[in-house]
Amino acid sequence: MTRAAQRSEPQADSTVLRDAFLKWQCLTRQIAVRQNQGRPDEAVTPAVLLKGKTEAYDHIITVLSKTPQQSLLPELQHLVRRTLDPAQRRQKALELLSETYYQKPTSFSDILTATFPPQSPRAAVIRKADHCRLLFSGYGQSYQIECKIWALTKKNTLYQATFWHNLLFNPGLHPDTIVLGFEPDWTKSTSEPLV
Repeated sequence: MTRAAQRSEPQADSTVLRDAFLKWQCLTRQIAVRQNQGRPDEAVTPAVLLKGKTEAYDHIITVLSKTPQQSLLPELQHLVRRTLDPAQRRQKALELLSETYYQKPTSFSDILTATFPPQSPRAAVIRKADHCRLLFSGYGQSYQIECKIWALTKKNTLYQATFWHNLLFNPGLHPDTIVLGFEPDWTKSTSEPLV
């Protein structure tokens, strides 16, 4: 079992942990769009440790979405609909995300999302587990986040934000893409080093 997968004692102040995680995620995603053309790195692709297991089941690419009040969904939709050229979409998306998008961590929901193809066996296994631990690591920081897993409907704001965000980078995204939501329980989560 890896050190990150070992059970850690929860941190005392869950609000501090949540805020530190969102700040770290915004920073790492800003680095990805400014220096790596938006390609996800290890800081946004956590290992998924299913409840009752000691080894990671999978790695997923997570999306960090704005809260409904701060949502830029119309802007994301506009960028997709503006052109059929995938290269132009990607370029416009990188411009939007690299400017001020990740500047205010408090404007983001702490519920992370991930997409899967329709009828994905991976999604089915993860969803069936109902709970998991996401193991994030990068830039000298790691987080072990206990999560409740949700299958989001197309009407859900986070589903829509995730779908349109990913469509900017993946023009072949299936219209019936599965989006799972990972809702943290900050009282059972921890970080290393402690925040």
